[in-house]
Amino acid sequence: MVQSEIAAEAGPGREPVAEAAFRAAMTRFASGVTAVTTRDETGRPWGFTASSFCALSLRPPLVLVCLDRGADCHPVFVRSQRFVVNILAADQHATATAFATKAVDKFAAAAFDPDPDAGLPVLAGALASVLCRTSRTHPGGDHTILIGDVTVVSTAESAPLVHFDRGFRALAAEPAQAR
Repeated sequence: MVQSEIAAEAGPGREPVAEAAFRAAMTRFASGVTAVTTRDETGRPWGFTASSFCALSLRPPLVLVCLDRGADCHPVFVRSQRFVVNILAADQHATATAFATKAVDKFAAAAFDPDPDAGLPVLAGALASVLCRTSRTHPGGDHTILIGDVTVVSTAESAPLVHFDRGFRALAAEPAQAR
C-alpha cells in the first residue's frame, strides 16, 4: 500500500488524513472555474475565484459556492444579500488568476457590466452568469458555504476554463464523431 492509501484509511482511533495527501487527491478532480462577485454597502465591487461551485437543487433553483474564511472579501459576501457566479470561459484565465490574488484590482482584469436589478458586476464574455439572492450561509471547516437562490441566468457558447492539478486548463477539442 502506498502512503496516500494508508492515510486515506484513517478514521476513528486512527491517524487523520495528512493535509498534503488530501490536497494532492483534490488536485486530481477537474472542475470548472468561477469568478464570484458582489458589491458592498458602499457600492464597491468584491470578488473571488472559486472552483468549489455546483448546482444544489433544480426545484427551487439553488447553487452553492465555497468561500475561504481567510479571504479579504469574506465579511462582504457573508453580509451580502446578492451575488453573481460567473462561469469562466477558456480564454478568461487572466480573470481567474486576478480573482485568486490578494491586493490586486481584480476588476481591472476584465470587463464587467452591472446587472439591471442590483448593479452587481456581471463578467462580459462569461460562459454563464448565475445571479443569486443569498439564501443562507453555513460553516464548512475553513470555508463558508454560500447558498444562492437563483434569480437570473445567462449563457453563451464557448469552451470552459477548467482547474486541474493546480493549474488552469482548457478542454481539448473533441475529434469529429459520427452520431
